[in-house]
Amino acid sequence: MSIGITGATGQLGSLVVKNLKAKRTDEIVALVRSPEKAADLGVIVREANYDKPETLEKALAGIDTLLLISASEVGKRLVQHNNIINAAKKEGIKWIVYTSLLHADKSPLNLAKEHFPTETAIKESGIAYTILRNGWYTENYTNSIPGAIAGGAFIGCAGNGKISSAAREDFAEAAAAVLTGKGHQGKTYELAGDQAYTLSDLAVEISKQTGKEITYKNLSEAEYANALKNFGLPEAFANSIAGWDTGASQGALFDNSRQLSALIGRQTTPLSVSVSEVLKQLSKT
Repeated sequence: MSIGITGATGQLGSLVVKNLKAKRTDEIVALVRSPEKAADLGVIVREANYDKPETLEKALAGIDTLLLISASEVGKRLVQHNNIINAAKKEGIKWIVYTSLLHADKSPLNLAKEHFPTETAIKESGIAYTILRNGWYTENYTNSIPGAIAGGAFIGCAGNGKISSAAREDFAEAAAAVLTGKGHQGKTYELAGDQAYTLSDLAVEISKQTGKEITYKNLSEAEYANALKNFGLPEAFANSIAGWDTGASQGALFDNSRQLSALIGRQTTPLSVSVSEVLKQLSKT
């Protein structure tokens, strides 16, 4: 069996490749925009540019299973995804596994506007499918730890919203398990971490591990967006991040079904471990 992975040089894609190689699975094909960046993956590499449909059919030739990792350009993703789904139909792909968004059918997050229609397009393609509705990566928050330590506070606008995040490695392991397992076709999985926490809980954990008092400062959505802009983030991205935090306050990032840990056969990475890993890296700099 040949497995193609889009976005194989990205943070999630490269971890999926690593997990598949560890399972000694059949042929792995990295489908990437810039083949030169994939030289160290140790697998077959083919150019596949979402924006260049002419590259996609050639890239998918001979592939049985496609892991469609959602594109990164918000606002362009639905068109890009449809390009590769159409190419998959023409090349006779037998199974598409798609990384979607937690509760994409009802999520208040603006990201759902592209994820759920992609799910629909895949189902309407007639190709066998599995939908992996990935929750939030813990790294989305722990990447802000250095700034929180420097400023003495972790800021956001998520209120007391519970966040069931998991490490990116957990999601990659789940994707590899599905791609190499049986009985997953036709299923939609809601994937989230076992441990739900608030951003106040995260601040407490940072304080515990650093010995410094780090508080959580809850702002309004507008205040948080402005703070992110002042940190140098582009306006559109800052507004999106603040909007996602507001979604978290409404429960958009919470799920207690434990389907992720069931797929990987172990507990998802605890928040304390993710915080510790960031602090270890900081101590080396």
